[in-house]
Amino acid sequence: MKIGIAGVGGTGSNVAMHLVRSGITDLKFGDFDKIEPSNLNRQFYFFHQIGKYKADALIENLKSINPNINCQSQVIKFDMDNIINFFQDCDIIVEGFDKKEEKIMFLEAFFSSNKKIFTVSGIAGIDTNDIKIKKIRENIVMIGDFKSDTSCHKLYSHKVNGVTCKISELILKEIANEK
Repeated sequence: MKIGIAGVGGTGSNVAMHLVRSGITDLKFGDFDKIEPSNLNRQFYFFHQIGKYKADALIENLKSINPNINCQSQVIKFDMDNIINFFQDCDIIVEGFDKKEEKIMFLEAFFSSNKKIFTVSGIAGIDTNDIKIKKIRENIVMIGDFKSDTSCHKLYSHKVNGVTCKISELILKEIANEK
């Protein structure tokens, strides 16, 4: 089962790390951003990687966990013209975008698909007690507190990872159910 990740910042890079540490070896992801110092408090990147493309650096980091993984990555800015084609061979897709407009585009692209979709809403702030799972449709699950916005709250590693651990758990359960 191939797992796709659209955007490998706080959500995407940590989900990928958790999955590889859990034995998942077939991943495909893309992002157009470069690593900045402000990313290091919550994303699976390191100081010496500042300035590198996240998609390239993530492969390095994942291969340092397991050099035998089958990872495909691309430096790519997703839009309605390329996102469906990029993830056509993936069974599960994780949305890891920062901006509301990108999240909407992603959900519109995969709303009627038969792929299992995991998306996030509300990962800012300190409090992890309000992290919830909400089934949007049979194939779409949203994880977060559904209220904390990055325009009002800072992003912290422990909360981002609380959400990404829950996504990883749900993906592992989905894979176990397929066997």
